[in-house]
Amino acid sequence: MSSVIAGNVDLDNSRPQSTTVPADFVATSQPIDRAGWPVIDSVSLVIPVFNEEGNLTELHSRLTTVLTELALPYEIIFVDDGSKDCTWNLIRDLRANDPRVLGLRHRRNFGKARALSHGFAVATGAAIITMDGDLQDDPDELPRFIDELNQGYDLASGWKQRRQDPLGKTAPSKLFNLTVRKVTGVKLHDFNCGFKAYRRDAAQSIRLYGELHRFTPVLAHAEGFRIVEIPVKHHPRTWGQSKYGWSRLVKGFLDLLTVFFLTEYRQRPMHLFGVPGLVSAMIGVIIGLELTFERVVLDNQIGTRPLLMLAVLLVVIGAQFFGLGLLGEFLAHGNNPPREDPRDAMRESLGFGANHNPLSANE
Repeated sequence: MSSVIAGNVDLDNSRPQSTTVPADFVATSQPIDRAGWPVIDSVSLVIPVFNEEGNLTELHSRLTTVLTELALPYEIIFVDDGSKDCTWNLIRDLRANDPRVLGLRHRRNFGKARALSHGFAVATGAAIITMDGDLQDDPDELPRFIDELNQGYDLASGWKQRRQDPLGKTAPSKLFNLTVRKVTGVKLHDFNCGFKAYRRDAAQSIRLYGELHRFTPVLAHAEGFRIVEIPVKHHPRTWGQSKYGWSRLVKGFLDLLTVFFLTEYRQRPMHLFGVPGLVSAMIGVIIGLELTFERVVLDNQIGTRPLLMLAVLLVVIGAQFFGLGLLGEFLAHGNNPPREDPRDAMRESLGFGANHNPLSANE
């Protein structure tokens, strides 16, 4: 059974506190059984970046400090999503001085979901941690994410409890999070937070495309993975411009419909199309039987009555819904595509050779 746990923390202090969480944000209070769950022994950072040249040097420095203190083999994968500035040149320089830095460069801006998908595809760590490259996510939180995974969770999702963003970002985000909670039943506060940690199998089981990166907890929850939410520190942006705002709200709601149908009906499309098809066909048949009775028994003329056309239309619509359901079942039965090869969208890469194993550099 999948589970979702929410926690609380004093954001003015790096140590978490044991405080009470509102009951409506806790799906289950049962402890997680750690039996059989391997301890995290290596870490991959996947960081999508787009025009972040002013942040990468400091971000790498702070990440290196924290990851060195963790004393675990690690790699830092920067995915340049078609930057127009010198972001890729900086990644080159970081790679030249640190073999643990790896880089992927998209030919153009494909979006965050595809950047994460390509990062997941090449990551080799037992834990895969995603964060933004704008220095708003605090690298000091990384040990807490690892601790949660070691407690038996498959996905630890950050919650920017005291968000340092303008109203143009926080207002639509609150509305979006409320709607997602109600529709999906996954009781998290912050689906938009990009600061997350995954066990490797959880990350690689999620198919990301379009704008579905916001819904990774929902997609993981639908696959039965165990999810926990932890409040994290959040800092104001000091360089560059935000890439999001009110415009993503409409896209988010449309993607929410996609996620809802994928998680609820992907494996049983006939349940989605069959019910309206059955109702439509039954109503059409009942109307047809009534008209047949009038024509045969009462000898009434029915050829020009609108009800006759309605009955035929409802039966045809019902048959079409059943046809869509059957087609969906065929697609679901054979829908096991291989993971997309990230090389299909790359202009160039750094550090990914035939014997790619950057974690060995830590030994």
